[in-house]
Amino acid sequence: MSLYAIGFGVGTHNRQGQWLDVFFPTPRIQPAAALCQVLVDALGGTGTRALDASKANDLAAALAPLDAALAETLKTLSESKQPLVAVLLAENSAPASVPEAYLKLHLLSHRLVKPHGTVLDGIFGLLPNVAWTNEGAIDLAELPARQLAARVAGRTLEVSCVDKFPKMTNYVVPSGVRIAHTARVRLGAYLGEGTTIMHEGFVNFNAGTEGPGMIEGRISAGVFVGKGSDLGGGCSTMGTLSGGGNIIISVGDNCLIGANAGIGIPLGNRCTVEAGLYLTAGSKVRLLDDKGELVRETKARDLANQDDLLFRRNSVTGAIECKTNKSAIALNEALHANN
Repeated sequence: MSLYAIGFGVGTHNRQGQWLDVFFPTPRIQPAAALCQVLVDALGGTGTRALDASKANDLAAALAPLDAALAETLKTLSESKQPLVAVLLAENSAPASVPEAYLKLHLLSHRLVKPHGTVLDGIFGLLPNVAWTNEGAIDLAELPARQLAARVAGRTLEVSCVDKFPKMTNYVVPSGVRIAHTARVRLGAYLGEGTTIMHEGFVNFNAGTEGPGMIEGRISAGVFVGKGSDLGGGCSTMGTLSGGGNIIISVGDNCLIGANAGIGIPLGNRCTVEAGLYLTAGSKVRLLDDKGELVRETKARDLANQDDLLFRRNSVTGAIECKTNKSAIALNEALHANN
């Protein structure tokens, strides 16, 4: 018996009993066959399964010899007054429910899969738009009444944002990272060990960093940044949700994207994009040799995924130029000396 992933969670319902969010403290991917068999037999199948306190307690006892940490989670969940759920995913297919979508987002933020490593098709249609508050997730239709009740009780209901995706750190805080402004990292982001997200840095879901890295710019949905790479202040990566089409944008190892620059092509390893230069797939690029002489002209898309490139704009003519990047390794070593 095999399953793609499993999770036991606690979350929030609206007044109609619909899921708004789910917290999965100990998700598992490709769990052991014996564990899968016990769960499928106990819950009567795969998919999203309702879970009450009694069932959670029984499962905790059954799983203790197989997965002590998961059993401990179930034991704690059995004491919850909030709705509980079990999700057993038979295969890596598009999520079919809000709990399944949340489990997949947790897999990413727990570093169990990397961006593009799990199917998220249709996730926007599944997830409700929610008011994220200091009292948890609230259905937008129920928000005015909750705000009034809070005021009558002498307190303010703080609405931090209205979005389909919550901030990652309310669900997962990966080890070995620094996040200066937690609201700028969505659940479903993958942050590798040694990653620093500065105040203006942003990481979308199904995107992230291998780590280590310094992120002061935007990592759009679907973009993965390699180890030792840095995104300067105000820079941008063009994701599939922001105009990149079907091109998978990525940044290789030991790259630097300068302040207010941007890329619409995937970069290879040890590449540098000059500050202020936005490089789209159709940008005309002049290729130069080591003496600065023109070799040929091409489109930026033809340089995608190639290593050791320096992209710059000629300050006199305004033309985009590309030459061999000889300083990338030394530059990144200096940047990460105190990371």
